[in-house]
Amino acid sequence: MTRPSAPRPPRYEGRVLPRPDDELQDQGLGFDLTTLVGRRRVLRALGLGAVALGAAACGAGDTTTGDTTRGGTTAAGTTGAAPTGSSEIPDETAGPFPGDGSNGPDVLAESGIVRSDIRSSIGTGTGVAEGVPMILELAVVDIARGTVPFTGAAVYVWHCDRSGGYSLYSEGLEDENYLRGVQIADATGTVRFTSVFPACYPGRWPHVHFEVFPDGASITDAGNAVATSQVALPREVCEQVYARPGYERSAATLSRVGLESDSVFRDDGGASQLASVTGDVTGGYTVSLAVGVDPTTTPRAGGPGGGDGAPRGVPPSGGGPGG
Repeated sequence: MTRPSAPRPPRYEGRVLPRPDDELQDQGLGFDLTTLVGRRRVLRALGLGAVALGAAACGAGDTTTGDTTRGGTTAAGTTGAAPTGSSEIPDETAGPFPGDGSNGPDVLAESGIVRSDIRSSIGTGTGVAEGVPMILELAVVDIARGTVPFTGAAVYVWHCDRSGGYSLYSEGLEDENYLRGVQIADATGTVRFTSVFPACYPGRWPHVHFEVFPDGASITDAGNAVATSQVALPREVCEQVYARPGYERSAATLSRVGLESDSVFRDDGGASQLASVTGDVTGGYTVSLAVGVDPTTTPRAGGPGGGDGAPRGVPPSGGGPGG
């Protein structure tokens, strides 16, 4: 008598689902990363470029607006510093609101955090950040290996919304995790995020936080970051954005801060962290920065609190102080 065979466990692309009773997008971060790497290998074998990879990994809906010439002039006439990445990016504090598990909330353990469009929350969050469209483009360079593209590096970015609030921390946003996401650097070392232009809140120059990890498998532990730094946004572009509805508080705040007096950027006036920006306030902006990283050195910053113009652990509410 032949015994009936046991039912085959559900699979996806030949792999057993670790959570067979859950949806595909809820299989966990490890499953997400394996899927992403697998698709990257297929696309490379087919000879497809980074644009195709972005579409395969993240799905439709991520669009780039504005003129994306690196180091060029915006339609409004603003030029960025366009650093080359040949020197190591300055180490900066992660601020009080990293969301990387170093002081409580840990979005890096969430399934779906590897994504290019960070405007909406993932998991149980339902919020969607509104504001002037912004594409954030970071070109990561490994200077320890002769200033070559840091292919495969994982970059985690986060920033405040147009009201100055940080998801996971600010009052009313504790259950949201928008404006946070991870991308894996392509063959040119580049990552791109679709987002919205952040606010300017008291005590800080307008900025975007980021952490660089050696690979996707490392992001579940904030201690694995090989660089923690921030992107500074040019004043002229900020002035254009903050004249738009929804950014009213930022316009007044910007008039009272400066790069030279900012607690993070004042060492060199943000010279090595000032982004090159192209585009316009109607179609949106592309914010670009070359990021030099030496993974062989020990980061001197990172972690929550310290040097960010904000009391540690006190989240901003409607444009209050933050990191």
